[in-house]
Amino acid sequence: MKFLITGANGFVGRALCAEILRQGQSVRAAVRSAGIPFEKVELTEVGAIDGHTDWSDALLSVDVVIHLAARVHVMKDTAADPLDEFLKVNLYGTSNLAQQAARAGVKRFVYVSSIKVNGEQTTEAQTFAESDEPDPQDPYAISKWRAEQDLFRIAQQTGMEIVIVRPPLVYGPGVKGNFISLMAAIDRGIPLPLAGVCNARSLIYVGNLVDVLITCAEHPAAAGQTYLISDGEAVSSATLIAKIAHSLARSIRLFYFPPGVLRAMAAVLGRAEQVDRLFGSLRVKDEKIRAELGWSPPYTLEKGLCATANWYRTRHPL
Repeated sequence: MKFLITGANGFVGRALCAEILRQGQSVRAAVRSAGIPFEKVELTEVGAIDGHTDWSDALLSVDVVIHLAARVHVMKDTAADPLDEFLKVNLYGTSNLAQQAARAGVKRFVYVSSIKVNGEQTTEAQTFAESDEPDPQDPYAISKWRAEQDLFRIAQQTGMEIVIVRPPLVYGPGVKGNFISLMAAIDRGIPLPLAGVCNARSLIYVGNLVDVLITCAEHPAAAGQTYLISDGEAVSSATLIAKIAHSLARSIRLFYFPPGVLRAMAAVLGRAEQVDRLFGSLRVKDEKIRAELGWSPPYTLEKGLCATANWYRTRHPL
């Protein structure tokens, strides 16, 4: 089986290419510009991804496309029309690729969407599931949801099999953004105002996500399905910090600070979304993929955090 991986030089793409190669399968990496670090990966530069990208060379003899490339969510978007910018890549770019893939004879198209299609947070009694009415609330999530809809339309018209995967926060070696900032704060011993936080958030280790994507590319029952995925447990921010601290061999430094006051301060500083993630819940129900595909995460949360901490330590030794 020959795979085309888009966004192959990204955090998830590198791990995915490495695992597919380890399993002895063929990989073609579609990237905007050179930089993929694997000798056995066939590299194809496609330039910017939008509704006009030419994928003809990249799609030659490909059986499965795993589409990771996207305009990602950012805290402060400076685009004049953020939705339009997200749609150019995440909707029109995805639809253009899928249409060309179908014409090229690609059998299956695995699309990495986002849990944000379901919504931003869950309530205390709620867990996101595939059967929920989608509730995308920002331009990024809207673009992902519209791409999902368009992919299923293309599937009906062409017969190409579509699989949608909606991951929550992905962590692991190579992670960036808020997760690596949190690790750095814990490593430096910075006290964090999260004692007593009773939220619950689902995450997925990059190794588990890679395993999901390969399973969805190969399993016959995955065709036409949408799956929510996770490491299998939801943890509070305080518990996550404790587990990261243990992995880094650091002390846990938490103190109580009134959440309302912290939210108000964060709003003034333009960091309300970051604080909402620390205090809010986002729980994912992943029973569907377990039942239909027999999938279970090969890595526990503790193993995933340990691998992430070991990678972090290579760059920030004690």
